[in-house]
Amino acid sequence: MAVIGALAAMLLAVVGGVKRKQYIYNTQAEMAQLQTAIERYKSAYGFYPPSNAKSALTNQLYYELTGTTNTGTAYQSLDGSPPPVPLASVQPTFGVGGFMNCTKTGAGEDSTKARNFLPDLKPKQTSFFTNADTGVQGVNILVSSVGGPDQTYKPLLDLPDINPWRYNSSNPTNNPGAYDLWVQLVIGGKTNLICNWSKQVQINNPLP
Repeated sequence: MAVIGALAAMLLAVVGGVKRKQYIYNTQAEMAQLQTAIERYKSAYGFYPPSNAKSALTNQLYYELTGTTNTGTAYQSLDGSPPPVPLASVQPTFGVGGFMNCTKTGAGEDSTKARNFLPDLKPKQTSFFTNADTGVQGVNILVSSVGGPDQTYKPLLDLPDINPWRYNSSNPTNNPGAYDLWVQLVIGGKTNLICNWSKQVQINNPLP
């Protein structure tokens, strides 16, 4: 029995290590996808997508990278993802007056048209979020598709299994003049920082 118990413990450790590597691999692939989209955005507009100066955690990167249409009362994503974001909700939610990657209805033919820089975005890479602090009802944010993955990690208002990509282009501390992009995965009680300023996964980094 003791031998069987020892073998089982070894097997669990091996399986746990394989799962951790898979979580990290998938998340790094998603980060590379976002980085490519961000660089395409910069090539098109001449600047990086704006960020939420008040919170890197709840940012408008989803809307800037997928593109929007200003209907006059709300912003609608080009990919049709519901719901539309009322114009009045953008400032209290994201700290900006509007989205830059936007097509305005009724504008002239020579006006800039919005573009979707993330055409291959998967459903699990976005999440619907309601800001309880401001009372704003429902916006979409980019998240890690693997979640926490530990259910105990709830970085966003104690909402389970929602782990947003943090983004900061207004005052990045690790990539001055560009942007910081990062996410924390909590696996087996340890945090694993995946970020665009280091190729190495950082264990138990104090970032949230």
